[in-house]
This record gives sequence, C-alpha cells and structure tokens, in this order.
Amino acid sequence: MKWMRHSSDKISNLKRPTDKTVHCRTYEQTSRRYIANNPRHTMSAVNIPVNENEVSVSSSPITSYGSPVSGSFQGKPRQRRYSYTAARTNKLKPFSTGDIKILLLENVNQTAIDILEGQGYQVETHKSSLDEEELIEKIRDVQVVGIRSKTKLNSRVLKEAKNLIAIGCFCIGTNQVDLEYAANNGIAVFNSPFSNSRSVAELVICEIIMLSRQLGDRNIEMHAGTWNKVSAKCWEIRGKTLGIVGYGHIGSQLSVLAESMGMNVIYYDVIMIMGLGTAKQVPTLAELLAQADYVSLHVPELPETMNLMSKAQFDGMKNGSYLINNARGKVIDIPELISAMKSGKLAGAAVDVFPKEPAKNGSNEFGSHLNEWTNELLTLPNLIMSPHIGGSTEEAQSAIGIEVGTALTKYINEGSSVGAVNFPEVNLNVVNHAEEHDHVRILYVHKNVPGVLLSVNEIFASHNIEKQYSESRGDIAYLMADIADVDQADIKTLYEKLEQTPFKISTRLLY
Repeated sequence: MKWMRHSSDKISNLKRPTDKTVHCRTYEQTSRRYIANNPRHTMSAVNIPVNENEVSVSSSPITSYGSPVSGSFQGKPRQRRYSYTAARTNKLKPFSTGDIKILLLENVNQTAIDILEGQGYQVETHKSSLDEEELIEKIRDVQVVGIRSKTKLNSRVLKEAKNLIAIGCFCIGTNQVDLEYAANNGIAVFNSPFSNSRSVAELVICEIIMLSRQLGDRNIEMHAGTWNKVSAKCWEIRGKTLGIVGYGHIGSQLSVLAESMGMNVIYYDVIMIMGLGTAKQVPTLAELLAQADYVSLHVPELPETMNLMSKAQFDGMKNGSYLINNARGKVIDIPELISAMKSGKLAGAAVDVFPKEPAKNGSNEFGSHLNEWTNELLTLPNLIMSPHIGGSTEEAQSAIGIEVGTALTKYINEGSSVGAVNFPEVNLNVVNHAEEHDHVRILYVHKNVPGVLLSVNEIFASHNIEKQYSESRGDIAYLMADIADVDQADIKTLYEKLEQTPFKISTRLLY
C-alpha cells in the first residue's frame, strides 16, 4: 500500500485572515496514495481569494445561500447551497497539494485557474478541446478535468481515467458528459447552471430587435455595397407578445427584460411556476405557439425535448412570427424550420446552437460536413446564426470560473458534493483546529443496496465518530464521516477494510 506524501515545510507567521478571504480546512488527494512514515497527518487551512464585487460570501459559520432551479425542464429541482466556515487564527501544519493534477480545456476562465493554482494544484490548461485519443492520454494521469461544451467525456474516455475524482463543466449543460458512467465510477460532475443566465437573456433581447428590424440582412447588404432603406415588415417590439418555453433562470430573467421594453410575456413550463411581473403561464405549448409573436426556447437536451419544435409546432405558430433558440441544438427539427421559413410561416429566426457543432474555432469548421442541411440554411433571409455564444461574455465566464472552481476545490479538499449534478449531495462542517485530535474524514461512495451502512458501521464501531452523514441518488450512495483519535495504523486499517467491502465504488480519506 502506497501512502500519500505530505510536505514537511512549516507555515510561519500565518496572518490573521481578512473579510475578503474564504477559509476552509483541506486535504487533497485520493486515498489510494497514502503517506508513509510521517506522523504529521493534520488537516490544513488554505485561503481562497474572492473578488467581493463578483461573489457575496457570508462570514458566518452557519449562514448559507442558494437559488433553486425553477421548472422541471431542468430535471429534479435542487438547491444550490454554499456555506463557508468562519475564519480562524490558529496556525496549522501544511501538506503538499502538488500531487493533485487538473486538466482544463477550452480556454476556461482565468478566475478558475487562479482559484485552483492558489490551492497548490498542478494545473494544465489548453485553449481548445482535444481530439479523443489525445484526451485519453491526458486524462489518465489527472484527478480533475475541466471542460466547456465542446469536449465529449463519453464512457470510452472515462474508462481510461483511473485517477479521476471530479469533472467541472464550466457551462450550464452537462450533456457532453456520460453522467451515469461517471456516477457509477465515483466521479462527481459539477456545472454552473446560473452564472450566465443574464448574458443569454440579453442576447435574446438583442435577437428579437434584430429580427424585428431585419437588421442582419441590412448589415449584409451594406457590407456588399447595397443601400436598401425599407420599413416594410419591420416592427417595434412594444406591445408584441413573447412566448418563453422553459421558465427557469434564463427564461425568468428574459421575462423581466422583455416586460421592461413593453412586451407582453407568456410562458410554458411542465410544472406550475409563479411568473415574475405580469407574465402569465399558459397550460400547453400549443397555446403558447398560437399566441406568441416571438417564441424563445430555454430547455435542456432531454429525451422529451428532442425535436420539441417540429412540423406540427411550426404549423401551430402565428403567421409571420419568429423563433429564437439559445437552448440546445437538438430541440429544433432544423429541416422543418427551413420549410417554415421558406413558406413564409416564419418571418425570421435566430439560432445559436446546432445539433452538431465544431470542436474548435476556425474558417470552414461549420458546414455541410457537420449538418447536411447547412448550405440550405445559409440561403434563408432574416436568419441570425451565431456560434453558441449565448453565455460567452466576460462577466459570465468569470462568474462560472469562480462557481465551478470553488465547487471543485471544496470537493477535493473537503469532500463536499453540494451542487453535483450526478451525485448525492453531501456536506459536513469542517472540523476546526481546536477539535482536531488525530482526525480523519472518510469519503465512501458505494452502490445503493441494503446492508452497506451496517457493514461500514461495523468497521467504524471501535472508533470515535464525530459526525456522519449519508445520502443516496438512484443507484449511488455517498457517505461522509469524521473520525477522531486515530493514528496512522488506524487510518491504514480503516482504508483497507473499506476497500474490501463488496459494494464499494471508491474510497477517499482526508486527514
């Protein structure tokens, strides 16, 4: 059994923390790599600098905040919560975090890099995604991988990631990850479902106005030297009706912005949700399509949302209406959209997402080699196409970097899985320095079957359990326990016994 290495360096002159610093006690590695012959296995404290203009953090040890996911289009509603331990002045012994390797792809924002490097992790960054074979080579040696929307973490790739404990999706969507395979192999997946909501909502407002004024076509004509000053079929948006499909974080923000510009707002969601302002919920998608001058889609890619907009739905829209999709590429039947625009049923459309998208930026990356109908789509008038930039603003990417970077740090260092999309959400308060006497935190992921907790608690029976919490989600369960008064021999024995349990998926020990 190989033990994890700890740093023997000492922390001296540890300054009293300020209000701008979030404090948490940490450990950083999988329990398959222990430390041998080093008695200093105490927990350490690290500082995560936070820009107070971007994140509001309570200094209370018990205060938490969060935003619930609205609408069951997002799946099971869940609360995103963050709690932060109050600052302490104790000088604590350090450990080495240099063994944690993190791979960040697709130009993840600098805020995340700063947070992760600030922990002492080894961080490797790439500006673009990697092809599958190169990704497999890189992922074999890392504990954490961070991606955006282009990288595909399928079962073939994840099968090679023997050391992986967490995935950070620095975006809203997680359909680029095989979530079930990840969960079944003890890999927690985190995302940022809220941080770019405003950016997407603002883009929709922009697209509504551009379509109403045929601004995209006039811009192309001017670039070609054509002067075409027209007012026919150009409209103000004041007094028009916007129909929002999916009234979650983006849909509700869009609702407020649209009302402030004089639009009437109706929305459809699969559950009953109280509207903001004067927005009204309608009982069916068909009713929304029949009333709306503009239809904006804000739903995830799920089996029930595939081709959500197809021939029957286009036929049910108002003549001369507009469709806007900043959700997922497969929620629209694109050939049927082309037909609806050619027939004049639709006066225009804006499409930011596509069923198949290029893996990198560059000329000639988007074409009929990806989607066979691309050339026909390009010929349509009053069609705005953009390269999946709904959440691509400096503000959104900075906030996403902070949110996902912090979630990954708390999972690595503390085992907190709050915010994971494929994993039971478990969190325990961090043991403070005054309470810490040869302490170990056990993080045990197992199959959700009867009898597991009984066998685990029999292993714990001869030890002093300070805290213990377990949660399940589908076929996966996650147990976290703090055990005091243990020495290195106890820790080694606990690990070996847990590894031998029949329904174990993964075991980590933090100390």
